[in-house]
Amino acid sequence: MTKKQLDESVDYLKKKGFDNPEIGIVLGTGLGQLVDEIQDPIEAHYNHIPYFPLATVEFHTGKLIYGTIAGKKVVVMQGRFHLYEGYDFLDITYPIRVMHQLGIKKLFVSNAAGAINLSYKKGDIMLIEDHINLQGGSPLAFKNVAEFGDRFADMSEPYDLDMRTKIEAIAQKEDISLQKGVYASVVGPQLETKAEYRMLKILGADAVGMSTVPEVIVANHLRLPILAVSVLTDECDPDNLQPVNIQEIIEIAGNTEPKMIQLFKELIKVI
Repeated sequence: MTKKQLDESVDYLKKKGFDNPEIGIVLGTGLGQLVDEIQDPIEAHYNHIPYFPLATVEFHTGKLIYGTIAGKKVVVMQGRFHLYEGYDFLDITYPIRVMHQLGIKKLFVSNAAGAINLSYKKGDIMLIEDHINLQGGSPLAFKNVAEFGDRFADMSEPYDLDMRTKIEAIAQKEDISLQKGVYASVVGPQLETKAEYRMLKILGADAVGMSTVPEVIVANHLRLPILAVSVLTDECDPDNLQPVNIQEIIEIAGNTEPKMIQLFKELIKVI
């Protein structure tokens, strides 16, 4: 990755009308309805943006969408990239660097995750307070990283405290149950074994997924305040583990998403 490549990606998007967005949003698996809230949308398909990772079949509709939500300019990633698709950490996080270069001042991230904490249930939303990186690498581990920011990025408080406080107040006001906890990020795409779920609980994870952490690391590298939520789509009880049903996971994510959208929209108004 070079600054020249980033500049070319950004120039392409600016020419399409992506003009100084304030907030970047990354949508997770089964969480695409937020795009319906965007007013005056301008779309850019990933495959057309210079140096963007090429979308796989699963994400052939992957695109960046620019427009307005709750009176603020946003740029939304519909479809993200994962390690399990064969991308590397630089591919996965390239869109975050592009959105930052476009001008975003805040980043929202969502994902679908499994509940390790068994007091949390399917359909709950969990505000991520901290994370455990179990993906075996870092998006900052490349030779010329110092051209883009400090090599040794601080991660003492990776998720913005001010936005977390605000979204908790919004959830209370809107009567939306909002759990809080630690998100563990694994490679996937296989789901975890019973022993792995027990390990994750011992490590202190409340939820597990296959994304988010690389984007959060890069956001911190760019000193970009970030807020992240997990929609909990299954309960990972090693003593009563059932075979996974991907269709059910996507359905639960879709059913819970309106609450997440409400939280995001109200947060956009007050930041």
